[in-house]
Amino acid sequence: MDKPPHTKPLRIAAVTAACAVAGAALYGAGAATAGQSTANSTHEPYNIGQLVKDIDTYYGTTLDANGVYQASKDSPYAEDLAEMDKAARRYIAKTARMALHKGEKPAVVFDIDDTLLLSLDYEKKTNYTYNATTWAEYVNRADRPAVFGSPELVRYAESKGVEVFYNSGLSESQRSAAVENLKKVGADVNLDADHMFLKDKANPPAYLSACATPGAWNCTTVQYKSGTRQHIEDDLGYEIIANFGDQYSDLEGGHADRTYKLPNPTYFVS
Repeated sequence: MDKPPHTKPLRIAAVTAACAVAGAALYGAGAATAGQSTANSTHEPYNIGQLVKDIDTYYGTTLDANGVYQASKDSPYAEDLAEMDKAARRYIAKTARMALHKGEKPAVVFDIDDTLLLSLDYEKKTNYTYNATTWAEYVNRADRPAVFGSPELVRYAESKGVEVFYNSGLSESQRSAAVENLKKVGADVNLDADHMFLKDKANPPAYLSACATPGAWNCTTVQYKSGTRQHIEDDLGYEIIANFGDQYSDLEGGHADRTYKLPNPTYFVS
């Protein structure tokens, strides 16, 4: 998921730590959990203090020597990512081989925020409360750690003859920071403007004209991301065999043969 400022209305409230790989569901605000009622009911919602503890346990959150909150490599979060990564590699290898044999142009699409670059430190230090100014400052530092296994998966896809694209909610003004950060974590594949799609509200592309014109951006996350994937397929001639994101809105709207939902229990983007 990427976190465009105007599409992050839901944060920590009633979000449960879950992973689609394990068959569990990630709930947004108002969703019920085991033994809990919905936040929209008249009953007491999930206790926020306990939820924070659950999230820390899931990530295996630790504060490193530089004062940065990190996820643990032996955490449930890391285990869920490893399971997804293993399945994705098998699928990419098989599907890419078949597509190339048929003369097709296979591609994969990656979200950036919390799909390739982990924002746990920001979430912890802001008490899971989004602010456009502090978020922009955080992104522009270009020092986020990698989501476990994701840069390696980017390079693996490239090694199998698959074209790598990025479909991000970051703004065009954050392009240089995104490129710098991705290079630092080893996802140094196709980081040019022809492969990395970011939000350009001032000059939106023609293929998003149904919801965005210069100075008037009305695209939902699903419209923006699915419209970009449609452009990759219909205009650029690729077959998107896999689409990776930490939000369901990264994945909805079609134009991908298979989707992979990465775990993210800290926020929800509709």
